[in-house]
Amino acid sequence: MATLSELLAEHTDLPGSAVDHLQRVVGDWQLLADLSFADLLLWVGAGPVDEGADLVCVAQCRPTTAATVHLEDKVGAAASKDEHAQVFQALRTGDIVRADRDVEAEGVYHPHPVHAVREAIPVRCGDDVIAVLSRDTDLQRSRMRSALETAYVACADDLCQMIADGTFPTPEDRAATHSSPRAGDGFIRLDTEGIVVYASPNALSAYHRMGLQADLEGQDLAVTTRSLITDPFDAQEVVGDIQAALAGRTGRRMEVEARGATVLLRTLVLRPHGKLAGAAVLVRDVTEVKRRDRALLSKDATIREIHHRVKNNLQTVAALLRLQARRTENEEAQVALTESVRRVTSIASVHEMLSMSVDEEVDLDEVVDRLLPIMADVATVHTTRIKVRRAGSLGVFSAERATPLVMVLTELVQNAIEHAFDSGQTGTVTIRSERSARWLDVIISDDGRGLPPGFSLEASDRLGLQIVRTLVTAELGGSIGLHPGADVGTDAVLRVPLGRRSGR
Repeated sequence: MATLSELLAEHTDLPGSAVDHLQRVVGDWQLLADLSFADLLLWVGAGPVDEGADLVCVAQCRPTTAATVHLEDKVGAAASKDEHAQVFQALRTGDIVRADRDVEAEGVYHPHPVHAVREAIPVRCGDDVIAVLSRDTDLQRSRMRSALETAYVACADDLCQMIADGTFPTPEDRAATHSSPRAGDGFIRLDTEGIVVYASPNALSAYHRMGLQADLEGQDLAVTTRSLITDPFDAQEVVGDIQAALAGRTGRRMEVEARGATVLLRTLVLRPHGKLAGAAVLVRDVTEVKRRDRALLSKDATIREIHHRVKNNLQTVAALLRLQARRTENEEAQVALTESVRRVTSIASVHEMLSMSVDEEVDLDEVVDRLLPIMADVATVHTTRIKVRRAGSLGVFSAERATPLVMVLTELVQNAIEHAFDSGQTGTVTIRSERSARWLDVIISDDGRGLPPGFSLEASDRLGLQIVRTLVTAELGGSIGLHPGADVGTDAVLRVPLGRRSGR
């Protein structure tokens, strides 16, 4: 489905400032839909409306507080003046237009079309009406309202009027929508003096978690909140934010702690027709969420510390093997110890990356680039004129698969260095990779003398190739083959499936 930006670009020639404003409206309209108990549709003119151009729906929002009145997705649909007369009128006059009669809309839980009342709210940006927001409410619900519903709808009406005035939402409002509480989490309505005139049950429960013993209605919210918050600086900041909203300045999102409870607060200025009408405060109790977040952070820190210690231990083992290799006079033993140093170091590099990662994932490009100098050092045992380089991106792998994959790559490079070139010969070993949605394809190619006659990977008794075959088939679920290069040398072709491995 096309995005809002793509639909606006396709059907309108709105300037960037108008597009940004519509993005802010859509970014904050779930709150408006929930407060209104209504479906919201955003309409723009697909050309000059006065010349008979149709309207196009570019965004849709359903309420979480009521059943939707629109079963089908309306985004991308066009509508004529006869079908949506109220929307055309609001776009032309710049006034909020309510339907004189109910309109039909398909209901999710209704065997027959339900009757909905439609209200068209012009979306103003500066001096221009750039779009229309329609509110479609089930007519039956609009006739039955509890105290909570009445408070919700009254706040929604104020916000709709502010959209028509061009004063909501602002860029600051958009910044506050990140992880913002919803209407159902807790809703408080304040009068112009900051006195609570309505508090939803969930809002009252959140304040009880903060230590409030009495009811909220009739209390000064700023004073009450300041008395509950543990940190005096946070308390003063919340008071200042509530007072700023009551003075007409944009509210914001805050997180406060009180008596072991953690609560999110977001204040909204209510200023329909440019006249202050108080403020709304959204409240969400996130105590358990924060507790789980802290537990996860502690767990992640412990895991990273374990990876760090494993890396240190492996580096110690590598250093001891390197020291032993220097002291031995047996050339075969020296080569075996040097290869062991390289294998242990490759595993240590993976753990070093994991010790700095927060999601148990490894950037293989970074690991391989760190190992390239070590591979070059190994090459000096055989010749001083072999270069090892990487082309293409290997990408990011989970910790479970990164270690065997790194070992496979280092073993294949090591095999090329040892067996593709004569002593003193100039050559290059290249790691070429290509990643698709399903596969990681890697070719380790050299420009050496090529495979010996009758060579078979399955029959080879070399330790390095045996390690490669085992890791590729058992750990990575992939395939490996050694083939003559296109012109010279040998290509080791590795294919590893991405995503979940078969059989797991």
